[in-house]
Amino acid sequence: MEILDELYRSESRRILATLIRLLGDFDLAEDALHEAFRAALEQWPKEGVPANPSAWLISTGRFKAIDRLRHTRSEAPLESIPEPADVGAPDVEEPAGEGVEDDRLRLIFTCCHPALASEARVALTLREVCGLTTEEIAKAFLTTPSTLAQRIVRAKTKIKEARIPYQVPLGEELSERLDTVLQVIYLVFNEGYSASSGESLTRSDLSGEAIRLGRLLMQLLPEPEVKGLLALMLLNESRRPARTSPQGELVLLDHQDRQLWSRDLIQEGQALVEQALVSRRFGPYTLQAAIAAVHADASDAAATDWAQIVALYNLLIRMAPSPVVELNRAVAVAMKDGPSAGLELVDDILARGELEDYHLTHSVRADFYRRLGKMAEARAAYHQALALTQQTPERQFLEKRLHELG
Repeated sequence: MEILDELYRSESRRILATLIRLLGDFDLAEDALHEAFRAALEQWPKEGVPANPSAWLISTGRFKAIDRLRHTRSEAPLESIPEPADVGAPDVEEPAGEGVEDDRLRLIFTCCHPALASEARVALTLREVCGLTTEEIAKAFLTTPSTLAQRIVRAKTKIKEARIPYQVPLGEELSERLDTVLQVIYLVFNEGYSASSGESLTRSDLSGEAIRLGRLLMQLLPEPEVKGLLALMLLNESRRPARTSPQGELVLLDHQDRQLWSRDLIQEGQALVEQALVSRRFGPYTLQAAIAAVHADASDAAATDWAQIVALYNLLIRMAPSPVVELNRAVAVAMKDGPSAGLELVDDILARGELEDYHLTHSVRADFYRRLGKMAEARAAYHQALALTQQTPERQFLEKRLHELG
């Protein structure tokens, strides 16, 4: 049924998050989710689509999970698991006294519990809350799918054994867990803004979900860095309509039609950046948002204030050093001081053995060589980037560059 396909795409992760809260077990909830959709596929064509399809799926999944436990684990105590409501009128309302009425946000904070290893927190959240595959997460972490799968299994086991509660923490505990939550939301956004693989450059469902979660988090905890992250996502999202051609081809920032940029998102993002900067308690997300705001201020590529962008990257590297930030700074330096200056910085990164398997490193080097007129070196670097790229629009862009070089 078409409605079931649409529900699975748009609502399955929310339904799963609610089932995890109700059942207290990741694996049991995942099985319940699939059984609920299977039941809907059998019953809805005959009985009609219920008035509240998502609630029906939640109630059916919960009922089937409890029924399975009664049959296969009859000796286990079931008092802690709630009885299912009537399938036709399911009781899936939030319990009284909860601070945030969103099971996915609650689940993110659960997955970001300090008892879990930092890498496992992000991997588990991306897998369970957002539905990314282990391959997609591994690409984001620049690691292998098998390593990510092990982290996820260990995290689930830890949550179960340590009886970590499915709730949003309060007070100091909430603030302590904020950094990882911000990281998770931003990684989700990045996967939606620039998908790690596949036929499409972007996945609007993921970036839209990240922005939604960012708004919810700001309502819960309006800290400067929460505003900075939301601003960063909004400013980047404002460019989405201009990032691909009508044929789906990648369009670089310098060649984008800025009339297509969303002024509403830009204005909202810039206002949040200003609020975060005024507080003087901002962090790396706010600085990245400030860089995006400088781009948004420019009427065209030639009007970009690259000196200001380089200065902001200098602050960002001191605050949150990473080779990816260095690579982005190298691009800005090349725009300000020329491609030779940028190439030297990228070669320094590679000399340290960092970002060798990151396709954008070689794509950036190729562009610098191209601008310097060193076509043989440019071709070699484009080939290295092409070998590491799993996204179709990026592959097409690199192949086009190679064709242009002859």
